[in-house]
Amino acid sequence: MTEAATTQAPPRLGRLGLQQSHFKWLLVVPLIIFFVIFFVIPVGLIFATSFNPPAIGQVSVTAEFTLENYLRFFSRSNYLMAAGRSVLLGVVVAAVTLVVAYPMAFVIANTEHPGRNTALLILVLAAMQLDMVIRLYGMMVILGDNGLINQMLMGLGLIGPEDPVQLMYNFLGVVLGLVQFSLPFMILTLMGVIRGIDPSLEEAARSLGASRRRAFFRVTLPMSMPGILSGSLLVFALSISSYIVPALMGGFRVGVLPIHIFQQVAEGARFQFGATIAAILFLLSAGAVAIYLKVGTRRSGGLT
Repeated sequence: MTEAATTQAPPRLGRLGLQQSHFKWLLVVPLIIFFVIFFVIPVGLIFATSFNPPAIGQVSVTAEFTLENYLRFFSRSNYLMAAGRSVLLGVVVAAVTLVVAYPMAFVIANTEHPGRNTALLILVLAAMQLDMVIRLYGMMVILGDNGLINQMLMGLGLIGPEDPVQLMYNFLGVVLGLVQFSLPFMILTLMGVIRGIDPSLEEAARSLGASRRRAFFRVTLPMSMPGILSGSLLVFALSISSYIVPALMGGFRVGVLPIHIFQQVAEGARFQFGATIAAILFLLSAGAVAIYLKVGTRRSGGLT
């Protein structure tokens, strides 16, 4: 080998004298700035405010430090129940949405005809074109005490006018509203992962004697676990932090942490205690996601 061949070429420099490999890091600078300004700083201010003494109407952060807000939260059962109810709501909605969304995502991902595939995608995306409040009011027309479902049951003689089925203003109504809201997100997440699964793997399982059902549960379903995990985490995060769905579908009767945050800040001007509830909601969400990632990674066969 010649000396010219063994000598490494000098790094290519851009017009500003920087290596070209450094330019890709410059592309993320706007995202980092946006993340710091609109996430890190606001969350930091919320945590700082939560340690300030209660003062009605005071918004600014002070240098005073106290645990009074956190002691108040953990000493009252209604706030503890709201925290547990928020986590339970996120888990239930994620599970129900996954069961409902997976068949639709599987069908869309395996539909090769362009026209049919487009039509199915339009069905999924059509719900996202309407404002969330409009969609919820549409559900209220269907699920209300005098809604379409109760009217149909009354017409069939299954229930009386005095005993309508309670499909709203309770935990069930909030679950149905959140499932309707988060369903497109779960379908789109699953669809991309299922499309990436090589069909020859299932065909190989079938050729070795596995039935279609066994091949699905032993090959397709485990390989779609990354999409299941990602979609479930997304739905969980949307559900645990939702305010508008519990407010409309629950009628403020389902006490979750976002409802308490609104009541403390908007109705009582208790910004310090509202920030405390928001900080606890953030920690609950982050902790639940971390645990879910740990468990999900193990079940999907990944490294911990």
